Amino acid sequence: MSELQMQRLGMVMEPDPGNPDEVEGVLNPAAARGPDGELYLFPRMVARGNYSRIGVARVRFNEAGDPVGVDRLGIALEPEADYERRPDGGGGCEDPRISFVEPLQCYVMTYTAYSPRGPRIALAVSDDLIQWRRAGLASFDPLAGVEFEGVDDKDASIFPVAVLDPFGRPSIAMIHRPLFPSTRPEEVAHFSPRSGVDVHHESIWISYCTVDSARADSNQFGRFTSHHRLASPVAPWERVKIGGGAPPVLTRHGWLVVYHGVRELDADESSDENRRLCYSAGAMILSESHPRFIRHRSPLPVLTPKLPLECHGTIANVVFPTGIDRRDDLGTPERFDVYYGMADDRIGAARLDVPDFLPTGAVADAPRNRI
Repeated sequence: MSELQMQRLGMVMEPDPGNPDEVEGVLNPAAARGPDGELYLFPRMVARGNYSRIGVARVRFNEAGDPVGVDRLGIALEPEADYERRPDGGGGCEDPRISFVEPLQCYVMTYTAYSPRGPRIALAVSDDLIQWRRAGLASFDPLAGVEFEGVDDKDASIFPVAVLDPFGRPSIAMIHRPLFPSTRPEEVAHFSPRSGVDVHHESIWISYCTVDSARADSNQFGRFTSHHRLASPVAPWERVKIGGGAPPVLTRHGWLVVYHGVRELDADESSDENRRLCYSAGAMILSESHPRFIRHRSPLPVLTPKLPLECHGTIANVVFPTGIDRRDDLGTPERFDVYYGMADDRIGAARLDVPDFLPTGAVADAPRNRI
């Protein structure tokens, strides 16, 4: 086997019709194994008015080891801090990702905090996946005149082990998607693609916080620096933008990152004139020792909306990967279950088996377009 492919396992969570906290959907969950070995999902739960909390649920498996449902356990985080709330009573803790970060010996959750200042990356830490302590908003140094601080930012995730930053320092690395002005999908979708990579489209970045800085205060990370544009839109299925998905996990070939890409639908593909975008999932493999280098990037999506629950919902034509689970419990460490949002309404699962050999013909950004 030499291809990265994903096999659907089915829907694992949908809104509870009697729960007002979920009336507008459950979607985009983090996934993490607890100290007890059980798998927990942390879905975004959306109440009326797009008010989002982060829930917690234990995954149920069938005899074959496939996820088939969840047991709800409550709320992990809800808007309480000023950077999560709006004056009108709204707010949001959205789209979490979780990694157990070995240098810090704790779980780190990255999530989108939504306040009047717009979406920002927030962090929280936990020893047991039950009690969470806020670590505030991520802070960033500028880069070559490009300001990161105060810029809308989403889709962040943390590497589970220390990696070397460009200066050779052991660091906590973060993948994220800053939303620089004029890069939003509605601003670029109708423009013709330029030759090569358009560096003005939303892209995936990697930033670093030294381990010493992160350890200095357990309740507040240090500043993220040494920013590097990891990947920009290249293939037709991701022409509008790309962004982070599930947290990086280590495989025999390097770091696996299941990410999302967006394209504009053709006129004959959509009956909704106001919703002409399609969100799919792709995969890339990063160098284990220097993850700012891409070893392989799938030229085609590994998962794209096809099922009715992926094509119709709160937001049509969306598969959005956010959680990943290595199936060590089945004795298959190169098998991963990916949990994803289905049309911004429900949660599905799909399985990815890492091949023995990486496919040839990897897609990567042209060096001249890298920063």
